[in-house]
Amino acid sequence: MIMGKDYVLLLLLVFPFIGAAASWGIGRKNKKKRDLAAQIVTMIECLAFFLLFLLFFTGQKDGFRQMYLRTSGFGLGLHLCLDGFRSLYCFVAAFMWMMTSLFSGEYFAHYRNRNRYYSFMLLTLGATTGVFLSADLYTTFIFFEIMSFTSYVWVAHDETKDALRSAETYLGVAVIGGLVMLMGLFLLYDMFGTLEISELGRRIITMRAVAAVPYGNEIALSVSKTKLYVAGGCLLFGFGAKAGAFPLHIWLPKAHPVAPAPASALLSGILTKTGIFGIIAVTSSLFLYDGKWGAMVLLIGVVTMVLGAVLAVFSIDLKRTLACSSVSQIGFILTGIGMLVLLGTENGMAANGTLLHMVNHSLFKLVLFMAAGAVYMRVHKLNLNEIRGYGRGKIFLTLVFLAGALGITGIPGFSGYISKTLLHESIVEYREYLAFGKTVAADNAFIAFFTSGAWAGAVEFLFLFSGGLTVAYMAKLFIAVFVEKNADPAVQEKYEAIGDDMNLRSKIALGVSAALILILGILPHQLMDKMAALGEGFLGSSGMTEAVSFRSFANLEGAFISFGIGILVYVCFVRPVLMKKEGEARVYVDRWPAWLDLENLVYRPILCCVLPFIGGVISRFLDRFLDGIIVLLRKTVYRDSPIPHEPEEGTQFTNAVGGFMDGVEKIFHKQTDHKHELAMIHEDLSENSMIIGRSLSFGLFMACIGLILTLLYLLL
Repeated sequence: MIMGKDYVLLLLLVFPFIGAAASWGIGRKNKKKRDLAAQIVTMIECLAFFLLFLLFFTGQKDGFRQMYLRTSGFGLGLHLCLDGFRSLYCFVAAFMWMMTSLFSGEYFAHYRNRNRYYSFMLLTLGATTGVFLSADLYTTFIFFEIMSFTSYVWVAHDETKDALRSAETYLGVAVIGGLVMLMGLFLLYDMFGTLEISELGRRIITMRAVAAVPYGNEIALSVSKTKLYVAGGCLLFGFGAKAGAFPLHIWLPKAHPVAPAPASALLSGILTKTGIFGIIAVTSSLFLYDGKWGAMVLLIGVVTMVLGAVLAVFSIDLKRTLACSSVSQIGFILTGIGMLVLLGTENGMAANGTLLHMVNHSLFKLVLFMAAGAVYMRVHKLNLNEIRGYGRGKIFLTLVFLAGALGITGIPGFSGYISKTLLHESIVEYREYLAFGKTVAADNAFIAFFTSGAWAGAVEFLFLFSGGLTVAYMAKLFIAVFVEKNADPAVQEKYEAIGDDMNLRSKIALGVSAALILILGILPHQLMDKMAALGEGFLGSSGMTEAVSFRSFANLEGAFISFGIGILVYVCFVRPVLMKKEGEARVYVDRWPAWLDLENLVYRPILCCVLPFIGGVISRFLDRFLDGIIVLLRKTVYRDSPIPHEPEEGTQFTNAVGGFMDGVEKIFHKQTDHKHELAMIHEDLSENSMIIGRSLSFGLFMACIGLILTLLYLLL
């Protein structure tokens, strides 16, 4: 059963799944037509969402401010809706899929398993669309998990040892995050009886109103505050795993280098945003203006922001550096979400900066990963020492990469400057509010520190410092690939002979994507302000009271400080410390300690060694404990009683049959003890039957214990 009038949402959701099946079938007969079919599917999806986005962007949305559709079945049913925020991000996702599908034609020209790639690319598009269209967290969860499994194929595509191990890590993080998220959904549904995002927000507001408690740093509700925080923490864990937030970022630096470049662009640019989508949905509906939640998200954001930038500075692999950069940029976005909560009702600047940096980061990684793919599909290498000098003389590739680099570093005139300025100014604004005592007083040391002026000052410094590290590692990449010459003159000559020989579709994909970064940066008020306004309702923002002057010295100052820090880090650290002289040339070296790997140092030992050992010990203890109880019962309550006239060996039946067989053989002058043989056969059958019976009894006993514990949990 379908409720609601907007069937177009269901069509847009289902269309990529149908396209995936059609693409697979076409690809079995004609590869070129398969590529074209996949590109047409993404183009149609992009065009449809662009038209819907235009309706919201231009204000022509009267009568359907929020398109919706609800279906029965699938458990609680699927609930889809389309508002300003969702129309924007569905369009961004469809645009990225369209551009990467155009680029994939040339990139995969000499790859195997292309049919599989295109099919799972479209399946992932459908799942991602389902996440962004979801109106309740149950629908979000369903498509979130589908997306995790379909995108796993991207990481494992090459089927090399490194690719399969990285895919294993990616899937492990996704599955564990999904299970924890599911626990949070159970708790949330138990508390509110619904998982609809907007309804959760309304019920929180109603509960606060009934309690006559204003918005502040505490949650005063009729539901358990602790239980609500536990549920929110589980959801933050699950969504943060996909977003790449610390400490669940481990899959990003490993998945991107082994995945095909178009897939890396989507993994970094869009799939991480599905995690951010979930974090925003939980934050804006359940924890808006809650100081504890805001402080926690801000802390995670700052650590992620700094750690990702540091890892990127040390990396000497082109795609790994971009992957670590994604971790850092996700930290910038999480910092904005934290400020969105802490700034209370005056959070317009933080909300706009958060949404715009989401969009910007999607565009940056689309351009940068496709540019990295343009390098890889010619030389099949990613190490900076090996691809050094490849970009010299390639004007088009140089300009495209430069647009992405200048955008992500926040240089004025490019779109990244707009979003980073808004995020920076929101931190400055929060620090000023603290100075004037405009926040709610804290009741514990945790909130007291993380809502203090000292912490706000530290956040601002780390924000600018991370921006400086962004300048440093992007300068390292650009200079290595496009300015310096290769240490081997023969290799350099070979690189310069290649030229800008990409086909027209690849150039369109790269050129249009790069141009958008410049256009958005040049027209911030005409384009970016209106885009940011579309997300105000979803992010829980009351809007900005006045437009920001991006050309004022006060706003340019932050960009100049970060740029200065970046140049200083590059000159004083990257060149002298992260390079060494080898023969007559200087080469890049990876100074990051090999042992300092969170996955190998912590996660794999815990999941593969510690937990199985603990589980084995507990299982063995329970097994022997239950065996002991059974033995004790048999020796006491259920002690065996002697059977009168019990035969010494076998049973009366085996003795009778055996005696008859012995008598028959005596007629033929043979002597065989059939009584003993049949007794032994009976003994074996009895013993096997007893073992099977005890095993089944043990299994049923354990199942009973599980059912009793479940019942107690539901009752209590």
